[in-house]
Amino acid sequence: MAKEGTLASSSHLQEVTAAEDTNTKRREVVTAESIRYACYEGEHQLPLIMSIIDQELSEPYSIFTYRYFTKNWPRLCFLAFHEDNCVGTIVCKMGQHRNTFRGYIAMLVVIKPYRGKGIATELVTRAIRVMQESGCEEVALEAEVTNKGALALYGNLGFIRVKRLFRYYLNGVDAFRLKLLFPRPDLDSLLMLSEENYNMELSHPISEGSGYHWDQQTNC
Repeated sequence: MAKEGTLASSSHLQEVTAAEDTNTKRREVVTAESIRYACYEGEHQLPLIMSIIDQELSEPYSIFTYRYFTKNWPRLCFLAFHEDNCVGTIVCKMGQHRNTFRGYIAMLVVIKPYRGKGIATELVTRAIRVMQESGCEEVALEAEVTNKGALALYGNLGFIRVKRLFRYYLNGVDAFRLKLLFPRPDLDSLLMLSEENYNMELSHPISEGSGYHWDQQTNC
């Protein structure tokens, strides 16, 4: 009996080892071209999103929280797949915040075996692109002060730290509020017009007594 038990244990160990080797080889061949990205399609994908987020993030969320984001802003939710397996997701929203139309990144997850392969950067970039095209003036989010990977990722994308939120998470960890500001076309146009007027004044100085007044240029 002991010999049979030893053989069974050895067989099980070989199966586990073989499975781990298969997963390792699968991860090794991951390339940018092998990752497929898709916008959220409907409720049938919600279990995929909930599964990897609940597995990786420290904050617990109810199904109603997920539905709040996915039903109101489906275009701001993306999933990353490798061979039919969901390996990453981002969940966002956008709307009026005080005097600013703001995008907000609520959740971003890439499962551990697939990190460091540019998947998170691509997910964030896709979401930011939709926000900017929709008229957002900025994007905000919170990240744990201990999450160096996330802070580096967002820093490389141009986010800045604007505030430290003490004991922000349920686990007692502080958070940084990060923000990305988009260029304002209206402000850029005003600056260009101001520069043109300044150059015009230098090229064609107005003599005293000419009767020309600058306020006439802006008369509507």
